[in-house]
Amino acid sequence: MTDRRRDFLLELMQTAIAAVDAATVLPARLPTPPATGNVVILAAGKAAARMAAVAEHHYVDALGLPPARLAGIAVTRHGYGLPTRHIPVIEAGHPVPDAAGIAATQTALRLARSAGPDDLVLVLLSGGGSANWVAPAPGVSLEEKQALTRALLKSGATIGEINTVRRHLSAIKGGRLAAAASPARLVTLAISDVPGDDPVVIASGPTVPDPTTLADAAAVLARHRLTPSMTIAGALADPANETPKPGDAVFRDSTYDIIARPADALAAATRHAIAAGYEVVNLGDALEGEARDLARDHIARARAAATAGRRVLFLSGGEATVTVRGNGTGGPNQEYVLAAALAANDDPAIAVLAVDTDGTDGGIGRPDDPAGGIALPGLLEKAAALGLNPDTALMENNSAGFLGALGALVETGPTYTNVNDFRAVIVDSIGRDGQ
Repeated sequence: MTDRRRDFLLELMQTAIAAVDAATVLPARLPTPPATGNVVILAAGKAAARMAAVAEHHYVDALGLPPARLAGIAVTRHGYGLPTRHIPVIEAGHPVPDAAGIAATQTALRLARSAGPDDLVLVLLSGGGSANWVAPAPGVSLEEKQALTRALLKSGATIGEINTVRRHLSAIKGGRLAAAASPARLVTLAISDVPGDDPVVIASGPTVPDPTTLADAAAVLARHRLTPSMTIAGALADPANETPKPGDAVFRDSTYDIIARPADALAAATRHAIAAGYEVVNLGDALEGEARDLARDHIARARAAATAGRRVLFLSGGEATVTVRGNGTGGPNQEYVLAAALAANDDPAIAVLAVDTDGTDGGIGRPDDPAGGIALPGLLEKAAALGLNPDTALMENNSAGFLGALGALVETGPTYTNVNDFRAVIVDSIGRDGQ
């Protein structure tokens, strides 16, 4: 006997991801090329290869732009590359930056600086760009930035906090790419992966003014009790590392447009669920906080709905975090599913899915890391039969190990887009075939 809710949850996930694919949303938003100048395409993030491929097809094949007038580079996470004909695609480290990212970033900055007033610099951004575009501030080594990134990721800091620090330790983030591209016309098209869709936070805002300060970056480290190296502490105290602010002339001929966002993915899933006869409750596309705490809250709502006999789908997005205390493996979405399974306690009416829409949730940095997990009624019973303790797994942050042993991981591979977390909790007592 199979559980139809599993298939339906996976359908919801696929519907949500398809709605924010660059191949769907980018072509109609691409700007008209200049009359005589060149088009310089600079792409970064987990969707960079897809965005670059779509853009070069649009300009060269659809509009007939001579390839000699097209230049650029795309940098994406290892394993997220795609074939292109004109725009080189470089794979680099994520979430911890590496030397490949540094080399690609130097090329991007060189191309931006080479653009003149008759050229168009088209920046294509997506989540992951903060790690892929890495150009350490003067005196800061790659190794120091890597160590600080690892510490921030383990601290429970939000993506906004992490990117505040990144912007002030970089030669490309926080509006500095716009400064490099001036006086060319600059157009930025972004796929948002951040709660609130703030351009300052998406890929650490390389083409927009930065309202945060060096003092704000230092405060993030203090708030999470992180002690930086002397070099980084010095960089965060050096006025030369302050970012361009609103009103700076480098942004005079610059526009910014978000072409896909978490709300779009939830809207597509909502339409799919309503067509299937579900009541839909959207808990928000910008939820933050500890994954296990979000899970407990959502399951409390689900249990109340089940008691009331409702057939309902709870949807949410945003970016959950995990404060790492154990030595296990997993990511925020897998930890959410594990905590949700514990809270649901095999309630026969409740089924849960949570994934990162880019296709990898935490993990060890491989493109085939799990995207998230799925929990159906009976999961804890199956775990007990195998001698697996969910409480211990949660305490050790070992959601991947626990769910993997039960066949409850969701593995999609790279999706070539990224609007962050997608979570769905179904309340439906009629889930099994034959019932």
